Amino acid sequence: MSHDDVYRELAGGRAGEWTLKALSGEVRAVRHPLGFVCLPLERSGGDGVCVHLWSGALAHAESTTSQIHCHSWDLFSHVLYGQIRNVHVDVADAGPDATHRVFEVVSDPGGDHISPTGRTVRHATGLVEVFGPGDSYTLRAGRFHSSVVPEGGEAATIALGRGRRGSRDLSLGPLAGLGHHVSRQPLDPEETAHAVRLIAAHLT
Repeated sequence: MSHDDVYRELAGGRAGEWTLKALSGEVRAVRHPLGFVCLPLERSGGDGVCVHLWSGALAHAESTTSQIHCHSWDLFSHVLYGQIRNVHVDVADAGPDATHRVFEVVSDPGGDHISPTGRTVRHATGLVEVFGPGDSYTLRAGRFHSSVVPEGGEAATIALGRGRRGSRDLSLGPLAGLGHHVSRQPLDPEETAHAVRLIAAHLT
């Protein structure tokens, strides 16, 4: 199904049914450096559809920069279960008082190429939005934020992305951080099946 097809399923109140059907096919999960397991379902041009899973039952990857990031694509996210806090972050350019450097993240099938930029900043927590099962929210490309699940909490979302021309994937990291490459860690078939079962148990 395309991005627009999935959006219509969600708008029609069929998120759970669609997810169970989509995950019944062939899927290979990966550990995302932002702390969740990603089950990619569709990628076409600048559009993408994934299920994101936060669970203490699965090992997760650690970020090499920070959890504060912005996308090169507009996000539509639908919460299947659990609680998600979308924490907006206000970022301001700073000189000697800077606390973080902005890094550009360029992803390809082999992983993420993370490069420091010349921009140094300070940041502050802005609006904190809390979403529960059945809630949906949007986030425009270029808006710094972090997605937080309460400690020990279990949650899953459907994430729809649509690329925005001229936007970049960015993350805040240490001032002295160097460029590096991070390989995405695929789950083996047994772990992927376990992730699917965890989601299905909350939806059936």
